[in-house]
Amino acid sequence: ASMYTEIQREHPDSRNILTHPDYIDGNPDLIKPKKLLNPVKASKSHQELHRELLMNHKRGLGVESKPELQRVLEHRRRNQLFRQKKEEEEAKKLQSPFEKELLKRHQRLDQLEKEQEKEEDHAPEFIKVKENLRRTSTVTGEEKAA
Repeated sequence: ASMYTEIQREHPDSRNILTHPDYIDGNPDLIKPKKLLNPVKASKSHQELHRELLMNHKRGLGVESKPELQRVLEHRRRNQLFRQKKEEEEAKKLQSPFEKELLKRHQRLDQLEKEQEKEEDHAPEFIKVKENLRRTSTVTGEEKAA
């Protein structure tokens, strides 16, 4: 009862029939469209990469296999990072309780200074100017007294 089933009944080979474009009339005056070039595939770098991949595939080399130099450099970087982490852990272990306490106090002082800077940044401009005036007036007053 649908249109599709009626077409199938009339033309049993309708699956093999392709739609033909309108411009194949044999009229030489018509300009026939050309397929557009893909700019990515047309680029030299893409062609070289594709050629290299084909050669590697023919040789049996995997895409994920890396050149020897790159593998050696990555191995060295990994070892260097591992050694650095080990040295840092050893340095932490060698710290005396006194050094640890000094470090904690230093971190607390830094945190307090940051909080004070944040509070000062949020204060209005006239309060900052007033505090600066008080500092200069107290310094000049002390200098006069001395």
